Amino acid sequence: MRRGWKMALSGGLRCCRRVLSWVPVLVIVLVVLWSYYAYVFELCLVTVLSPAEKVIYLILYHAIFVFFTWTYWKSIFTLPQQPNQKFHLSYTDKERYENEERPEVQKQMLVDMAKKLPVYTRTGSGAVRFCDRCNLIKPDRCHHCSVCAMCVLKMDHHCPWVNNCIGFSNYKFFLQFLAYSVLYCLYIATTVFSYFIKYWRGELPSVRSKFHVLFLLFVACMFFVSLVILFGYHCWLVSRNKTTLEAFCTPVFTSGPEKNGFNLGFIKNIQQVFGDKKKFWLIPIGSSPGDGHSFPMRSMNESQNPLLANEEPWEDNEDDNQGKLGQRL
Repeated sequence: MRRGWKMALSGGLRCCRRVLSWVPVLVIVLVVLWSYYAYVFELCLVTVLSPAEKVIYLILYHAIFVFFTWTYWKSIFTLPQQPNQKFHLSYTDKERYENEERPEVQKQMLVDMAKKLPVYTRTGSGAVRFCDRCNLIKPDRCHHCSVCAMCVLKMDHHCPWVNNCIGFSNYKFFLQFLAYSVLYCLYIATTVFSYFIKYWRGELPSVRSKFHVLFLLFVACMFFVSLVILFGYHCWLVSRNKTTLEAFCTPVFTSGPEKNGFNLGFIKNIQQVFGDKKKFWLIPIGSSPGDGHSFPMRSMNESQNPLLANEEPWEDNEDDNQGKLGQRL
């Protein structure tokens, strides 16, 4: 009976947490909806008197608004990508691992299993990175998200403002969302400013639109400052081919810690997120290269690394994999 109550309470708490996790998203949506009303109706249709100016303002605003909301939608609803099945322990390996009581033997078991996989990063102590909650060997740059309760490929961080984990599958969309958010706020602030001055000097009648125009400028400037700092930081991360987690905790490779282990050079670093086709860089569609399980590394030249040499990476044949990995490890 007591156990049943505990399970019911735990389920209720999880349900409440899921509901509350959408509160930041709801706040952003409400602010955006109000900004749309204030700009389109109170500024363009009521305050602006020139028909030509109205048309220009509305066309440019809606062009930015479409990309802004599109990238926000993609950031929220693009699911984080998890490691595929070959990184999970088989039923037999899992039983052997859990039944083994000696830590040094468990460690060696993981090393033997990792030899079959494209895994180069290690823990701080040099052990194979293993998630005991998901029962899998973590691919390079993969981390377990406690909020999403899953391992996420190339995890950057969990963002409450999109209620989603930002990683390999949606990092491009998140960056685009930040860029279009900055542009959205900047456009509103620059076009509203002249009418803010007119209201301030009393050149326009004090009507209901005055409040919306004044507050619109204040909110746009406030969000612009915070967003441009965040966007600038992520641009720096992209230029170094780092995730937020890697910026705070240096990745450890089989050869030791290396803070620039994935740094391939400025252009290639950008292509690791946006792809090599520039026509897709501004559009929120998936174009990041690879599958999120393995990444080209600075320490490997083109003849050693199949991802840099444009070869077929990591064939399913285990014998071939072991031979190739043996040369690298």
